[in-house]
Amino acid sequence: MHHKSHYSTVSEAINKLSVEGFVIDFNLDDSTIISGDEKFNAEDLEIVDVYRYEGDSDPSDEAVVYAIESKTGVKGILVNGYGVSSDSKTASFIAKIRIRN
Repeated sequence: MHHKSHYSTVSEAINKLSVEGFVIDFNLDDSTIISGDEKFNAEDLEIVDVYRYEGDSDPSDEAVVYAIESKTGVKGILVNGYGVSSDSKTASFIAKIRIRN
């Protein structure tokens, strides 16, 4: 995985990724990622890129933006907190997804 760019803010990363086709807002539901009526297991997904943001003065501002693509070509974004703001269930699921080289 090679970063194409680093964006200044989470919202800037999300906006730029949407231009690249990552338009689905992925959400975690138990042990799958859902998008509308579709459900994806970790083995059905690939992390295309990751952007991590650290809050300058507030640890609750820390976040990770994941650009994810399914084997069927569905592209989406999943955002998780980082550090004290991290959701352990999401982090555990993300750890199971293959990272694109």
